[in-house]
Amino acid sequence: MHAAKLTKNCIWQEYIFQLYLLRNISSFSVRYTTEVIINLSRIRVIELFDSVSDLERWQPGLKSHRVISGVAGREGCRTELVYEARNGDLVMTETVTKRNFPDEYHTLYESRGVTNQMFNHFSEPEAGRTRWQTVNVFRFRGLMALMAPLMKTAFRKNTLLNMERFKSYAESSTNHL
Repeated sequence: MHAAKLTKNCIWQEYIFQLYLLRNISSFSVRYTTEVIINLSRIRVIELFDSVSDLERWQPGLKSHRVISGVAGREGCRTELVYEARNGDLVMTETVTKRNFPDEYHTLYESRGVTNQMFNHFSEPEAGRTRWQTVNVFRFRGLMALMAPLMKTAFRKNTLLNMERFKSYAESSTNHL
């Protein structure tokens, strides 16, 4: 009987400790940079990047996108994005924070427990080639903050995968003018 009571107390202590951790871990940040070279002019890359109607072509998990406020792709625009995920739909809000084409395009993505500031920079190191570089700053809250240190590599790989998908889409023969 004494052992059962002790075990019950240990479970409650563990539970209280976990709640304490969740409450006191206000946030955790991850920052990384990715880069791809696209074999197209910067002007053509920007035309394709700015095409809202073609998002599903290079973001296969995207189920829907709907403008909440503002004009699609313009500074201040807020869009609801719904992605197919392993455990059901992932819903996030995208806010365009800076639009300075052809040089840069910055966005803020918000979902439950996570925000991501994405700074896209475009340059043309030589004629007909575009360097697309991103700086990503993820901020995690609550339970997500506990898991974030384990997920940094996965987030970076996913960003690079999406960039490579865009590169393939952009370089495909049907997209050349």
